[in-house]
Amino acid sequence: MWLEAGRYGKHGGCLSASPAARLSPFPACPSPPSCEGLRPVSSAIFNFQSLLTVVLLLICTCAYIRSLAPSLLDKNKTGLLGIFWKCARIGERKSPYVAVCCIVMAFSILFAQ
Repeated sequence: MWLEAGRYGKHGGCLSASPAARLSPFPACPSPPSCEGLRPVSSAIFNFQSLLTVVLLLICTCAYIRSLAPSLLDKNKTGLLGIFWKCARIGERKSPYVAVCCIVMAFSILFAQ
């Protein structure tokens, strides 16, 4: 039976010491451990700062790849792979703004967190 001593704790049941709880068919179980002080793990989609970091890295990477091998991105201007061509164009045409955003994001990641 489930009320045997030693199987579910010293007093039988779920570590409860009161006689009423020991005789109850539903023992009082301790609450689960708290998660205070722990940060939840989230992906870059749900964290706005991480999403901006991923977008900036995508723009910079596409612009760099296009500077090395322009034909690699120029052949896919439409469709799903056209996103990379568009990111490369943004990186080329708005490069001062992208550079400032990268610097601000770097300081934000390094010193604000």
